[in-house]
Amino acid sequence: MPSLFIRRFSKNNIWVVYLIALAILILALLAGISIGTVKVPIIDIIKIISAEWLPGVPLGGVNPMHSNIVFSIRLPRVLLALLVGGSLAIAGASFQGLLRNPLADPYTLGMSSGASVGAVVTLFFNISLPFLGLFTLPVLSIIGSLFTVFLVLGFARKVDRTMKVETIILTGIIFSSFLGSVISLMIALSGEELRQIIGWLLGSVSMRGWDYIFIVLPFFILGTLILMFNAKELNGMSFGEEQARHIGISVQKRKYLILIAGSTLTGAAVAVSGTIGFVGLVIPHFIRRVIGYDHSHVLPLSIITGGAFLVVADLVSRTIISPSELPIGVITALIGAPIFAYILIKKKGG
Repeated sequence: MPSLFIRRFSKNNIWVVYLIALAILILALLAGISIGTVKVPIIDIIKIISAEWLPGVPLGGVNPMHSNIVFSIRLPRVLLALLVGGSLAIAGASFQGLLRNPLADPYTLGMSSGASVGAVVTLFFNISLPFLGLFTLPVLSIIGSLFTVFLVLGFARKVDRTMKVETIILTGIIFSSFLGSVISLMIALSGEELRQIIGWLLGSVSMRGWDYIFIVLPFFILGTLILMFNAKELNGMSFGEEQARHIGISVQKRKYLILIAGSTLTGAAVAVSGTIGFVGLVIPHFIRRVIGYDHSHVLPLSIITGGAFLVVADLVSRTIISPSELPIGVITALIGAPIFAYILIKKKGG
């Protein structure tokens, strides 16, 4: 009976779900900008953003300190959390649909491990590429993520020409384990870089600024568009590769597109925020429980909800032990690990 209610709700009143999700996102963004060591009234936030983005709109007596805090520190922080959370969530939703496994997320296939290796190598060897400067870290992280997914796909194709889901998963686990050991080795050998590397691996969107938003935004748009254009194909592949072939889906081509788009989103997110786990696992699972399995709705709602979730997680991470901050990855792990265990138990019929 509950599942029947969910299906009816998703078909006839899906707009209600979108309105609720958008309302939650807006509230999360306003709370993330307003709450902190210095509390900024919401009316001031609206005035500051309007004056900044709409020339000619007066500030109306807003405290200059509040204006600086909002536009220079908190607004880019919450927008970056929105982009990172949305990227991880839609990538997780696409991988779960592709692999037909609710335990799949952007980290299953080794993309995040590849991005992390790129970042750790950059920090460990203090690499700075010409014309990139401070942006060497995110660029090499994205390259590491894309390089890893090509290795995973190439190795899986060597093992099994049909590239079955099970083969891809096992290959991703192998590469994740290997790259994880490389990261551990670099941490063990590091000296002064140790704190910086560990801090980055735990995940954060603190003090990133507008430049990091401009870095992740093109990859976010590109990856999202590719996945949205493949939503119907994801629906078909959710029933199995053989059934998808019977209805005319080019399974291998679509599989490559989805994996590359998901790895691009994951690599860009890891590049600018570090390793933040469980977002791509928890959010798509929650969305499917609410609206069903149609990826034309699961994907956009995952972006909205994933972004709101990470904005709230970041707010908690910087206020729960204020003035100190917890890594945002700690908060997502505390929330995600019990849910992961619950999903695993349900999947095994417990």
